Amino acid sequence: MGRFSFLEWPVVRQFTSGDHLGRGPAVASRRTREIAPRTADADSVTQSICPYCAVGCGQLVYVKDDKVIGIEGDPDSPISRGRLCPKGSASEQLVNSPGRQYKVLYRAPRAKDWEELDRDKAIEMIADRFIESRRNGWQDRDADGKPLRRTMSIASLGGATLDNEENYLIKKLFTAAGAIQIENQARI
Repeated sequence: MGRFSFLEWPVVRQFTSGDHLGRGPAVASRRTREIAPRTADADSVTQSICPYCAVGCGQLVYVKDDKVIGIEGDPDSPISRGRLCPKGSASEQLVNSPGRQYKVLYRAPRAKDWEELDRDKAIEMIADRFIESRRNGWQDRDADGKPLRRTMSIASLGGATLDNEENYLIKKLFTAAGAIQIENQARI
């Protein structure tokens, strides 16, 4: 490291360079001028939408060697204009977390351990249980004989991470199945 010079003081650089308000390069140190953004060496940048709530903030996803290296707000997004909330800023952890699950896990009633399950078998189990629950809780008419055509044994609580289209389809599915207890976290 060389000897310190009075001429390297930011206030001196500020007045000698014409940057009187100190908002330009005069106040940047040599180290600051030498560093680069962590996303500068990304192979590609993809526009995406934040998965956390139904607002739909735009994100820029930086990828290097087929791995997400960073996620930032998309300045071209008319919704968020380049800003992300703390959860959106941390959404890179969803992809790169070492605890992320890639397989369906099932724990049988009163079992101690989880077991891997084939995805098709898991979907079939869910469908069978849904149909059985609907059949067992079906109310066709009330005590006075008025038509009800509903089930009280199925309810839906949607999450705020779903977009409008997904919520619409879920509402249609559960209404068609006869469920009347349909709620969404975003409305609560």
